Amino acid sequence: MLHILAISGSLRAASTNSALLAALARNAPQSCRLTIYDGVGRLPIFNPDEEDERTPPEARRLIEAVSEADGVIVSSPEYAHGVPGGLKNALDWLVSRDAAVGKPAMLVHASHRSLFARAALAEIMRTMSFDLYADTELEIALLGKKPEEFDAILQLQENVAKMRAAVSVFVGFVNGR
Repeated sequence: MLHILAISGSLRAASTNSALLAALARNAPQSCRLTIYDGVGRLPIFNPDEEDERTPPEARRLIEAVSEADGVIVSSPEYAHGVPGGLKNALDWLVSRDAAVGKPAMLVHASHRSLFARAALAEIMRTMSFDLYADTELEIALLGKKPEEFDAILQLQENVAKMRAAVSVFVGFVNGR
């Protein structure tokens, strides 16, 4: 069974990005298991002096999760036209590791307004040698909605179909490599 790891760039309790990833996990094809990494907020600030045998436990957990996954899906908000610091910090812990090299990855979006962050995140991940899948882009607009509205929007037939199709296409990309 294929294992996909999902990472949210948001630390908010009522995160639209985290809600989107949870919905993707619920609607993933039976041929894959989609799990969500929940430790972005627990990672210490990246310090190259803390690598190798001194790697902090949460950073080690992230590195192992990415290494063991067959692919990675990232959903991130945009803060001041950029990638949130917590997500960038998480990616920094992977920079000098092999975990990201050639790892299939896909970006999904919970807002139509995160264009700067999308471009920046794609550039960061390509520079890190993730194999970024860009042929299908999943965007389900949750921005500005209340948390109690998320589920209703994510359960709409058209959105369920979009999520299933996007993950299925990404699974095909991962398997076809």
